[in-house]
Amino acid sequence: MTGVEAKHLITVIMAPVGLLALLLELWHYRGRQIFRASDACGNALLGGVAMVVEAAMYGLFVAGITSWCYEQRFATIPVNLWTVLLLAVLGDLCIYINHRLNHRVRLFWTAHALHHSSEFMNLTTAMRRSALTLFVGASWVTYLPLILIGFDPGWMMFVMAVNLIYQYFLHTQWVPKMHPVIEFIFNTPSHHRAHHARNACYIDRNYGGIFIVFDRMFGTFAEEVPNEPPEFGSLNHPDSSNPLWLTVHEVLALWHDMKSPGPLWQRLRHLWMPPEWQRPPQLQAGRVLQA
Repeated sequence: MTGVEAKHLITVIMAPVGLLALLLELWHYRGRQIFRASDACGNALLGGVAMVVEAAMYGLFVAGITSWCYEQRFATIPVNLWTVLLLAVLGDLCIYINHRLNHRVRLFWTAHALHHSSEFMNLTTAMRRSALTLFVGASWVTYLPLILIGFDPGWMMFVMAVNLIYQYFLHTQWVPKMHPVIEFIFNTPSHHRAHHARNACYIDRNYGGIFIVFDRMFGTFAEEVPNEPPEFGSLNHPDSSNPLWLTVHEVLALWHDMKSPGPLWQRLRHLWMPPEWQRPPQLQAGRVLQA
């Protein structure tokens, strides 16, 4: 079986499992403010559009780049259980890097902000993805070094699919904290609830996909604590359910900041600085004020 075939197989198997889990969560939380119909339907629509755009972009663009990188590979790593497990760990490191860049680079945040804009946390939140990700995100670029090293692109697709499927089940309030050993090694619903919170102690924490160890290693881990219940949503989320506005509002906000008068270099810095960064007041008008 090739990696692409394995990816298709696990996707077909897990799709009804994910749907069943969503239906059970809906039943479990019936009558409670965990779901809102407009939010959940919007999430499904956004996710469907993103999947179509990503499939088209992969066929037109990404597949060719990954194939070219594999042709330039430094070695050929054999495919067996141990190398696929190693690829899963290294792939999760790539996801950590990608996810951290998506939060800390303004241009990348313009796409990823959509995923964090909901004030609800349920399995439909996992579907809330932007169609702009492949255009302005860091996603697939961070995986190219592993292909250049010699990992098969098909199996890279497989481990990334497994990672995304795993992350789907993290978007829930139903699952409490798990055994301390599991919480120490793996990303869990508790860790991911903290990631989606806008509380000051949780912002820009817990970037891991399957594992949480990279967050512990690089100082970005935060534990969900009882005396600080997560408040979901981003700090500047739009008060709208319009899918188009939800998709583009951060792009427009970036453009607004960049076109404000000032030195060109300072205006361009908005692209790669963190989302909260603003130009020093003395440079906003294009001149340095004298004390």
